[in-house]
Amino acid sequence: MPEEKYYLKVSKASDLKRRKERIIYRVLEMLPGILSWGTIIGAFILSYFKPLWVAIFVILFALFWLSKSLYFSFYLKASYKTLKKNQNIDWLKKLKNLSPEQYNLSLKSWQEIYHLVVLPMYNEPFEIVYDTFEHLANCHYPKDKLIVILATEERAGKEAQIIGDKIQELYGDKFLKLAVTVHPDNIPGELKAKSANELWASRKAKEIIDQMNIPYENVIYSSFDIDTVIFPDYFSRLTYCYLTSKNPLRTSFQPIPLFLNNIWQAPVISRVFSLSTSFWHIINQEREEKLITFSSHSMPFKALVDVGFKMPNVVSDDSRIFWQCFLYYDGEYYTKPLYYPISMDANSAETFFKTIKHIYKQQRRWAYGAGEIPYAIFGFLKNKKISIKKKISFSLELLESHWNWACGSLILLFFGWAPSVLGGQDFSQTIFAYNLSRMVGKILTVSMIGLLSSGYYAFYILPPKSPGSKKKNLLFVVLEWFTVPFTMVFFTSLPALDAQTRWLLGRYMGFWVTPKIRKKSKVNARELIQAQSFDQTV
Repeated sequence: MPEEKYYLKVSKASDLKRRKERIIYRVLEMLPGILSWGTIIGAFILSYFKPLWVAIFVILFALFWLSKSLYFSFYLKASYKTLKKNQNIDWLKKLKNLSPEQYNLSLKSWQEIYHLVVLPMYNEPFEIVYDTFEHLANCHYPKDKLIVILATEERAGKEAQIIGDKIQELYGDKFLKLAVTVHPDNIPGELKAKSANELWASRKAKEIIDQMNIPYENVIYSSFDIDTVIFPDYFSRLTYCYLTSKNPLRTSFQPIPLFLNNIWQAPVISRVFSLSTSFWHIINQEREEKLITFSSHSMPFKALVDVGFKMPNVVSDDSRIFWQCFLYYDGEYYTKPLYYPISMDANSAETFFKTIKHIYKQQRRWAYGAGEIPYAIFGFLKNKKISIKKKISFSLELLESHWNWACGSLILLFFGWAPSVLGGQDFSQTIFAYNLSRMVGKILTVSMIGLLSSGYYAFYILPPKSPGSKKKNLLFVVLEWFTVPFTMVFFTSLPALDAQTRWLLGRYMGFWVTPKIRKKSKVNARELIQAQSFDQTV
């Protein structure tokens, strides 16, 4: 990596050597929290001194929310239609019919493309790992073109190693290469995080690829969470998009994460939250110009090597790798929507209250992605080759999305009445004050169209509750969505404020691993250790 691009490896302000740069980066770290807390505190103060200003702001924001709700509904419809269309296409056949003249790489055949799949795991139970590998082994793409790395952690103890050994035994001959890596504990400068494990595994994978003399340009790297279940044509669809993309070596590829693996085991709140998250990512496929990588995604292995792999000390590594590439390639890096799904686990625990706690922590970890704001903007300041238009567009998108994440539901649900309560009699007795909460309420009622459309599509993407069973009653599915106002406050705004406050105060957060629990599990790793064998249970 060129020395002048040292800023690509910055994870926090203290990483910078120059005092001036540390101050700039530290201010940028504080910026999301300043904007969010400034909005909330400012709205309360102005509700007392300038209630009319706050009232007008709330109405304008409610109208803005309504417009977003309506056009997101159109996005959802369009994206879902493309998703269903792509699921009905035989992508392997389409790939075979693609002539080399249509490739945007210098290849003689699509069969020169290899897929490297890295699956970091910590202490997940065997049945989750087994399910992931079963779907990999049964995909339609030639398995002799798949290199799979199960990346285990030394700190996970004996259970993880036993699982790794059994996976090697069961699937070692199913792919071109299956390797199980063990990431050492307590490496200096590393966060106890998925990114550190993935970095270790990726370097081991590079050694394997070098030994096989496979050109990096011919390898597509897929970073999957351990609960990621692929659909049969995923790699075929991905290869087709890679070969036909305008600039495949400068493009990441984002599937649609659907949190459906254990959806009927999850409590209502978790189910609604998982579905709403799934719909958000369906919608984002239509916003290609703003799309960045999230969770499980794919990218050119050459790009990963060029930027020096993922950073081992960041929490939001899945979005960070996009920004690393974007800055390294001077703004000429893109994310292409695949309009094709993968399936992951909904957040579920042994008890309802533990599930709520886990949802909050997961959302806080995702919202901690506010750390991409200082990283990207500081990179924009240092890199003079990126166009001003791109810098402004991405900066505003990052700031608006994280501000809205933290403040949106609070503004709508609380500040509609604040001017009338805090503004004194002079304002509260006006006709405008009398109608303020009613106007906001009516706007939000119209916004419920977005919720109803989500409930409608939930009916179609939900799997059967059990093999052979019919889909749930549409009315029941739609009614679940009326818990959204509750989830918006407690599982959207509050975790986001929590995460941004940590950046504001410099109390940096570590990586929290979302526990993966499925009821009626087939096998438990601790029982297997006692038995010293998987043979009785697989």
